[in-house]
Amino acid sequence: MLLNVSYNNPEVKRKIINEVGPPFTIRERLKMRGIGSSKLFITSTSIEIHNLLILDSYLNTCNIEMRPKGIIVGFRSLLESYALIIPYYKLHLYKGKAEEYSIYRDNYFIKIRALATDKATHNFIKKILDYKAENLPQLPEGM
Repeated sequence: MLLNVSYNNPEVKRKIINEVGPPFTIRERLKMRGIGSSKLFITSTSIEIHNLLILDSYLNTCNIEMRPKGIIVGFRSLLESYALIIPYYKLHLYKGKAEEYSIYRDNYFIKIRALATDKATHNFIKKILDYKAENLPQLPEGM
């Protein structure tokens, strides 16, 4: 789900909390050693996101915020802020090219640059994958 989060809209906040849960508490953030990524450079996107990003001539960047039930990929275009809301059960994260990660949700995707020397990005992606694996619902016995 792609949302405009520029304004304090209770309906948008409700949709985000329903999809990925409320923000972590301060105690949880400290225990996890942070829940947000550094600035990530976008290399390519799906057509809907691309149409937003080409509206200005700035360098295309994004950041990722972890939530209890998913992640939020945030980016800016013109003077507006947008968020791609991805619950863990719809999150597909791939290491495509040697220096690129692909983040997918249904028909939306964002590919981000991750240089070999950028350890913070690699560690954060690993943190997302580990948290997703630990918090997936358990399958019934015998399946």
